Amino acid sequence: MKVRYQEIMERIYLACIVLSAAAVVVMTAIIPYGVVMRYVVHSPQSWPEPLAVLLMIVFTFIGGAGVYRAQVHIRINALLDFVKPEVRRKMLLVADALMVLACLFMVGYGAILVQTTWFQTIAEFPGLSVGLTYLPIPVSGFVTLLFVIEYLWIGPPPKTSIIYQDQPQTE
Repeated sequence: MKVRYQEIMERIYLACIVLSAAAVVVMTAIIPYGVVMRYVVHSPQSWPEPLAVLLMIVFTFIGGAGVYRAQVHIRINALLDFVKPEVRRKMLLVADALMVLACLFMVGYGAILVQTTWFQTIAEFPGLSVGLTYLPIPVSGFVTLLFVIEYLWIGPPPKTSIIYQDQPQTE
């Protein structure tokens, strides 16, 4: 069962990375387009900037879930490096418990935010629900929670994971 769970988490991780990478690529393309249209063609477009903001929401939240699983998120290890191993384990357990609380907060209040804003629209995209644009918040909270469960239940991803593909294998 653990192996199957890790396989599912690997697929979810890859989806997070692909989706956030696509958001960055599209964002990188539309920002220069907006600048060229405004300052070179003198025909400013209203949609590149709000679309870039929406893509940044996807990149930030969905990508954040992916970097959590890969354990490459921003963290400060200075204090952990100066404490005894048993204290370090307890501190990491507290950090994991806080991560679970953060994930539950994102899922719960993110869902409320989505519901509250579902019938509002964005001026530049009248057919797009504001609630839909906030959907990455509860989704990423849920996905990150799944990754936290994987880490606590099974441990870090196996060395066969795509996470370790570019790193030298030492055993």
